[in-house]
Amino acid sequence: MIRLKYGNTNTFFISGDNGGLLFDTDYAGTLPAFCRAVKQNGIAVKDIKYVLASHYHPDHMGLIGELMKQGVKLLMVDAQKDFIHYSDSIFARDKIRCPPIDETQAAVIACKDSRSFLSRMGIRGEIIRTPSHSEDSVSLVLDDGDCFVGDLEPFEYLGAYTENAQSESDWEQILSYRPKRVFYAHVPEKTLK
Repeated sequence: MIRLKYGNTNTFFISGDNGGLLFDTDYAGTLPAFCRAVKQNGIAVKDIKYVLASHYHPDHMGLIGELMKQGVKLLMVDAQKDFIHYSDSIFARDKIRCPPIDETQAAVIACKDSRSFLSRMGIRGEIIRTPSHSEDSVSLVLDDGDCFVGDLEPFEYLGAYTENAQSESDWEQILSYRPKRVFYAHVPEKTLK
């Protein structure tokens, strides 16, 4: 796993035997910085077979349209389909040019099928729904103990809020996999004991 930091959002490259998976991207307009970051880490865009967004907020999916134009395929969980264009109006309002995502070119899978899909890439793990941040949020849990959670609220913050039943449920599900390290989109990683 390689963490790419080229903007506000952590992006992660997970290498597989049959191509790599990119988890999240940054905001639209960060493509030059992204290209520098992959080059500095010895990755070529052609090494990225799929990109998976933890959710479709602008700071997590901003480069997907650009990457698809360069041959990267979109991996989308079926529960995310209705949210894929959530950020289009935000980019239009902010006058940011961002190629729209062509969802007809996406590989759409159910979470229950994610283990076999990832296995074909040579990645051991699965994608799970974690909707406490947004209805389309997913997390990636790898068998080696690495877990990627996007904007999921850090579990150590849960006690500070009174209404956090969904966050607690998401974390119960994640912790059942016994992760060793949790990687967030905007805060430092957390090593678990």
